[in-house]
Amino acid sequence: MSSVTDLARIRRMSERSRTDRAGLDAVLDAAMVGTLATVVDGQPWAVPMLYARLGDRILLHGSTGAGALRHVAAGAPATLCVTLLDGIVLADNLFDSSANYRSAVVRGHLTTIDRAEADAALTELSDALIPGRSAEVRPSTPKELAATLTIALPIVEGQWTVKVRDAPPSEGDANPRVWAGVVPIRAVASTPERAPWVDADVPQPPSVTRLRSDRQDRVNGPVRAVSES
Repeated sequence: MSSVTDLARIRRMSERSRTDRAGLDAVLDAAMVGTLATVVDGQPWAVPMLYARLGDRILLHGSTGAGALRHVAAGAPATLCVTLLDGIVLADNLFDSSANYRSAVVRGHLTTIDRAEADAALTELSDALIPGRSAEVRPSTPKELAATLTIALPIVEGQWTVKVRDAPPSEGDANPRVWAGVVPIRAVASTPERAPWVDADVPQPPSVTRLRSDRQDRVNGPVRAVSES
């Protein structure tokens, strides 16, 4: 059985690993959705979830009725995986083609945020995803808070990995007659769409305006491209 230390070591393409904590934070902060995985009753379980990193922990939330979430909240080991696709890398053959990406895996045991802290934690989670939104809407009701399970995954040294590829294709066959390069992939926040029941004269709030630019800047890391030749 692999130890935690073994799991935190990248052996395949180790040159792509990032071992500094700042590299982990950058990947986690760029994404909004990760896949939380564990084992429930001997069966694999994985679900995509919105999350936000706040200091040394990752906050997530879901319904108190979700049995698998209660399972991990009770201390079952879990893993959160995050991937950002930055580009499709085309070599002059299929074998050497690849992708530019940023990925992170955080392992550990989740803890439940108790009722006394849940309201503040959920507000922090919301404002990390949509800065300033909590000030534009009403507070959560006691009934809503009671129906929400707020959990945190601590970020512990030795229990995470980061892997990044940000490069042109390898030379492959070095065939000058076959195009090779990178097709960058960018996340684009489009024009916000007003809900049908909202009056036409209600202005777009600052949080929505900010979200379009701030989120794109955070998500879209630099991707090196190869010029046509």
